[in-house]
Amino acid sequence: MGHVIASTASSLDSICLGRGGNGSGASRGDGQPLVGAIVQSTTFCRSGVGSNPEHQYSRVSNPTVTELETVLGNLERALPAACFATGLAAETALFLAVLKQGDHVVCGASVYGGTTRLLQQLLSGLGVETTFVDATNASEIEAAVQANTKLIFVETPANPTLGITDIEACAKIAKTAGVLLAVDNTFLTPVLQQPLDLGADISVYSTTKFIDGHSIALGGAIVSRDAELLERVRWIRKCTGAIQSPLSAWLTTNGVKTLPLRVRAQSKRAETVARWLSEQPEIRSVFHPSQATGDAKAIADRQHVGGHGAVVSFEIEGGYAAGCRFVEHLQLCTLVEHVGSVETLITHPASMTHADVPRDQREAVGVSDSLLRLSVGLEDVDEIIGDLRRGLDAVVDAAGTDEGCGCTSNEASLCTETRHCEVASV
Repeated sequence: MGHVIASTASSLDSICLGRGGNGSGASRGDGQPLVGAIVQSTTFCRSGVGSNPEHQYSRVSNPTVTELETVLGNLERALPAACFATGLAAETALFLAVLKQGDHVVCGASVYGGTTRLLQQLLSGLGVETTFVDATNASEIEAAVQANTKLIFVETPANPTLGITDIEACAKIAKTAGVLLAVDNTFLTPVLQQPLDLGADISVYSTTKFIDGHSIALGGAIVSRDAELLERVRWIRKCTGAIQSPLSAWLTTNGVKTLPLRVRAQSKRAETVARWLSEQPEIRSVFHPSQATGDAKAIADRQHVGGHGAVVSFEIEGGYAAGCRFVEHLQLCTLVEHVGSVETLITHPASMTHADVPRDQREAVGVSDSLLRLSVGLEDVDEIIGDLRRGLDAVVDAAGTDEGCGCTSNEASLCTETRHCEVASV
């Protein structure tokens, strides 16, 4: 496929404000609004039969969506992105764009549960085979490549175990094999990691998370420097009607304006929280790139720019019941199925984001019943730590008792003897 690179000398901070590259905010005329308008129109006027304006119908393209696509592309010195209604819609379009019956995918075993579900439960029925491997080990990725492999798909840091994949090593493997490399960069965003500069063909985002940053707009994006690939992805988007809505795109564009400030500050807080958690006797293990050692630390330090991200995962001594008690005694951290907001959020992956992943498969990659995922927000870091201490104190106070895990009937079915709640992943 042909490769075309859009260049810009502007800083990421300026691009996010629409002031750099080809962004619509690069220059504004006298009397023009500072904040771009929302174009809600579903259709656009023609000057005559046979005219071919840029925008014709909002299922195909829309000026408000295009503004966001330009900014996201500029952030990676790429062509304008293709924006979608959700991150999974973006992944679906990518898979449909590059895969067909009889093709094979190599995918990191530790990825968002929805990605696993899409590959295992949907695309497998369409004749696409997937091999899941430990993506922190490049040799496993290389060994899994087959003659019919068309795509290597990794998420780094991985969700929710935060394992680090060497993007440059994967890119060399992909190039040698003549296959595409896609990197889910949702957790770090282009501010902290640039997959295309490291050799990836495609960056994938759930813009719902850190890029929006305020939990108000669903969205997803595919970013690439390959014009033919993006044309194919947009054609799939047209066929499936999965384009992002103008309102969500407008909200996301405005959220992007503070993206560098947010993710850098949240990343710094997350490092402090991870360090504190690692010192607590009630915590069995802590996962954050700042805590990495050996090769993982070297890769993270090389790939990450200005921080290691706001997501910290950890396991509490006492298993599932202790984790439930911990969560229900938090007052500042909010239990939700989400990351990336300005507020501090906590998730129980086994019963939420990864509930559709077979138990043996998720446990094999470290998603245990006691694992908790923390998305560190912008609150005062001492207050975040104080809230976590409050939850741990509740666990200590309940030690030796059997008070149940705190699940309610509207959250899950009755717990089994193993105290694993079976709920559906969204």
